[in-house]
Amino acid sequence: METRNLIADSYFGLIKNLSTDVKLELLSRISDSLRKASNQDNDSWKNLFGAFNSSLSAEEIIEDLRNSRTTNRQIEDL
Repeated sequence: METRNLIADSYFGLIKNLSTDVKLELLSRISDSLRKASNQDNDSWKNLFGAFNSSLSAEEIIEDLRNSRTTNRQIEDL
């Protein structure tokens, strides 16, 4: 049996004994969540990424990165 069928069966087992009003409310909330999801831009994850803006040149940024590197390696005596 597919995983999604197992999940659906598990949820159905939880709700099958609920009252009709509660089932209708759950159905309404699921429908609302599906509508909201379909209204959102499918590429919304792309909004998480953007161009890096800086007044520094590439060489200055590289130099800053290299100068900020630190090593805290401590060798313990045996």
